[in-house]
Amino acid sequence: MGTIIFLALAPGIVAGVIPWLLTGWDIPWSGAALWLVGIVTGVSILSGILVLLDAFIRFARADGTPAPPIPTAHLVVVGPYRFVRNPMYLAVLAIILGQALLFASIATLVYATIAFVAVALFVRFYEEPTLERTYGR
Repeated sequence: MGTIIFLALAPGIVAGVIPWLLTGWDIPWSGAALWLVGIVTGVSILSGILVLLDAFIRFARADGTPAPPIPTAHLVVVGPYRFVRNPMYLAVLAIILGQALLFASIATLVYATIAFVAVALFVRFYEEPTLERTYGR
């Protein structure tokens, strides 16, 4: 249940509500451009959603949530975590960037940049030291 709540709150707000507030989800494209942009952004957004949902399921199976106050009992190192340390962050960024293109929104692109910097700082100064203390190198 905690995983579902965290999914709705964190990525739901970061990758859904805030881009909607910035863009109104108004698509400015039409004609052939809409088809091309739709395909590219569809791949970006849907891929991000699929990776995000997969990661949340893996955290639930590891007896916890991605939320720092309720971490998993076991380190998740399967699925996309075999190849990337933070697939959820990359998935959320793919969703935001897809929306920036779909809605032709510079504000959403700037927001994606701010979100990326915030996540990078969080990972570097909180998440990595915490994981190392908990699980070792």
